[in-house]
Amino acid sequence: MFEAVEELIGEHADLEKRLADPAVHADQREAKRLGKRYAELTPVVGTYRSWRRTGEDIGAARELAADDPEFAEEVRQLERQHEELADRLRLLLVPRDPSDDKDVILEVKAGEGGEESALFAGDLLRMYLRYAERVGWRTEILDANESDLGGYKDVSVAVKARGQIEPGQGVWARLKYEGGVHRVQRVPATESQGRIHTSAAGVLVTPEAEEVEVEIGPNDLRIDVYRSSGPGGQSVNTTDSAVRITHLPTGIVVSCQNEKSQLQNKEQALRILRSRLLAAAQEEAESKASDARRSQVRTVDRSERIRTYNFPENRISDHRTGFKAYNLDQVLDGELEAVIQHCVDADAAARLAAAQ
Repeated sequence: MFEAVEELIGEHADLEKRLADPAVHADQREAKRLGKRYAELTPVVGTYRSWRRTGEDIGAARELAADDPEFAEEVRQLERQHEELADRLRLLLVPRDPSDDKDVILEVKAGEGGEESALFAGDLLRMYLRYAERVGWRTEILDANESDLGGYKDVSVAVKARGQIEPGQGVWARLKYEGGVHRVQRVPATESQGRIHTSAAGVLVTPEAEEVEVEIGPNDLRIDVYRSSGPGGQSVNTTDSAVRITHLPTGIVVSCQNEKSQLQNKEQALRILRSRLLAAAQEEAESKASDARRSQVRTVDRSERIRTYNFPENRISDHRTGFKAYNLDQVLDGELEAVIQHCVDADAAARLAAAQ
């Protein structure tokens, strides 16, 4: 059992020696790569050693229990601990999403429902900003297109972790489950008869790509400039500062108008474009993988209706995991952790089952 870990222990020891060599750090990119791999292997090696040590303790406790029945409870506790460590080690050995360390670009777009959908998109944005604040992430609005009543037709925000993070614990590891169609059921602010309406907004989450990860040729882009506009379509700038970039090979179009300068809007649009291209490449690779390796939570399918927010019942329901709670007001105020954790647990269970 866990024979493959012995090889990883050897790799871990080798990495430790290499990272102790000052010459390695002359190449910062290589040192970063080695450090990342070392950090990934450290919990595997530590858990394996605890599992081995607990197994040895069980043998000693059983010998003592043969002479003194009072040690029987200690044997049972060690056996439970041994199995918990085995479960943790199995999960650590399952291949994980290579993007889990990354920051993300999150986009919210109004869907069917007109102004009500735009208002709901604003509610979702506020929920994600509050959640990011709770967990200590930084956020930056990249572009926003407001509606007449103060909602958002579409808005893009960068979400970044602060400081050093544990391997696999980046922003993408949590927010990747938010991509999809979010449905709301409530009495809209625009409804005079008190009737409950159903509308929806779409959320797209992509890992933020670094320039070295996505190669964009100079002839791959068509860049158009125009005057930015605000709610109702009125011009909010007297110069052509808004930028629309079309990636010709894929047809992906990104527009940005938030910044006052054309150069700043171009840089923001390129950030979003790189992230979308990276996500598209990852989805293509995922589609070639076997069905058994795909997550049952289906984080790749951005078109799927994933969640319903029912205001009259103060209920939130996640249609992928079966999660249901009656604290919608708190969730919309940023208490999203329980909802996300159900997705994380379901994904982990699916990956573990597929690996067995």
